[in-house]
Amino acid sequence: MTDESTLLDRLKSPRTREQAFAQLIRQYQETLYAMIRSILKTHTDTDDALQNTLIKAWGAIDTFRGEARLGTWLYSIARNEALSTLSRKARTPHIHHATTEAMSRMESDPYMDSEATERMLRDAIERLPEKQRAVFVMRYFNEIPYERMSEMTGTSVGALKASYHLAVKKITAFFQQND
Repeated sequence: MTDESTLLDRLKSPRTREQAFAQLIRQYQETLYAMIRSILKTHTDTDDALQNTLIKAWGAIDTFRGEARLGTWLYSIARNEALSTLSRKARTPHIHHATTEAMSRMESDPYMDSEATERMLRDAIERLPEKQRAVFVMRYFNEIPYERMSEMTGTSVGALKASYHLAVKKITAFFQQND
């Protein structure tokens, strides 16, 4: 019996579950934190996402079928939690740079304030399909390289680049229509 199968047996037993889960946390906490941190910008968001990941894992341990390794299962939960956090954050982004020429024109317009520009960008991002929104936020706001995103999402680099460029086109079109 491997260490992982022993740990899984201990996790499924009500008598040893808490100790086994503490061992699981010790074993994966640092790598989960690093993976989540590569997606999210702040330590606070990363800590929250890690805590939510562990809560979800604790609640779902009985449903774990063992088709994947425990680490893979945990990384999947963590990745989904981090992407959900990004999605929530995308609804209220903090803007540092203009995303399009139209946005730049709006900012230079003396009758247009930065709050309106931020609101328009938020609206444009909210209209994106979920995957494009997540890719746009990871790439634009968090500056995550495509290769890293590919590892985290299991999506090819080419597909991620296509999603990002489609998102930029849609955001640009939104600004041009509302200019």
